[in-house]
Amino acid sequence: MAALGELIGIDDRTVLVLGQELDVERGQPDVGNALVHRAGDTLVVVDTGVTAAFRAALREAMDRVGPWSRALFLTTHGHPDHVANNDLADELGVPVEHCVPAPDLDQMRDPDSYWVRSFERIAGAAPLPPPALAGPRLVSLFQPYRPFGATTRTYEERPLERIRIGSARFTGWTFAHGAVRVLRSQGHCAGHVIVHLRDSGVLHLSDEANGACGAMADADQLKIQSVLGAVALLFEEGEAAFLTDGHTFAVRRGAETVVPYLDGLLEQAAALQAAALELAGGDGPVRPGEFTARYAEACAELGAGGANPSVMFTAMMAVNQLRELGLRPESAEADAPWSRPALHDRPPGARPSAG
Repeated sequence: MAALGELIGIDDRTVLVLGQELDVERGQPDVGNALVHRAGDTLVVVDTGVTAAFRAALREAMDRVGPWSRALFLTTHGHPDHVANNDLADELGVPVEHCVPAPDLDQMRDPDSYWVRSFERIAGAAPLPPPALAGPRLVSLFQPYRPFGATTRTYEERPLERIRIGSARFTGWTFAHGAVRVLRSQGHCAGHVIVHLRDSGVLHLSDEANGACGAMADADQLKIQSVLGAVALLFEEGEAAFLTDGHTFAVRRGAETVVPYLDGLLEQAAALQAAALELAGGDGPVRPGEFTARYAEACAELGAGGANPSVMFTAMMAVNQLRELGLRPESAEADAPWSRPALHDRPPGARPSAG
């Protein structure tokens, strides 16, 4: 088992700082992995995690990749396990730039509301406390929580760039004279970005690889799958050599390792949707609680529960999967049945014609 704050050297100027898994019952927050890199005289820190212990590990990694005379902090998305130590940027005593995704500002300012809304979606589908209690309880694990520093700005305050890497095309922003590329992905949540370190050949997926089906209320399944395919292409073409992410405590090296892993996630995504379609059955209503229990079994069989499998995240994935299948809740009540919206141009249950 990896230890919180363990350092994995990728090369002499790039270090992955390992986080830890979520354990709500033990009061343990999950901590997203962070990437520390030096591009010329610029220190690059991708995400800052949470807890004082992780903060100390970041400082150790910064010393290891030095020397540097300026710093660039890049936030991949706004979840507490990736942003709580962001004020570390204020302590370095050098010129610093810190960027966060604009679509995630609201959840960074008010994480309680974000997680209350997330739990309201699965009320009755998982054995959790009422959302108004469960949201703040979860957020309380992520202390101290300091997502903004004196230099924090949004990526979107910079002109959007078209970025070509090999035959793949992205939009995003470049830093350090093009050595650092921030690529918009927006699958795991509304503002998510991934990071490509040109000179080290590192592609940091952060949480876009956290399971085959996105769990968050603002997840976009198509974008998750599209970015996994685009990243696989970068490795096939030799534009990237090392894959890191937010919650897998390892560095994946080389196309022969990375591409099968990414293809596996895409295969799991298709298999999960097929399983969900079978579990939902014909045209009748579906109870989220019953569906979630059976969906959890399918996730276990496919090994597709994500990096932090739990009852909470499985229920969130299950609700997203129902929506992906075109079902909608019939009311706002907890565990209200979901069904397909009526198509008024044909009788209920009738099949479309072949023509």
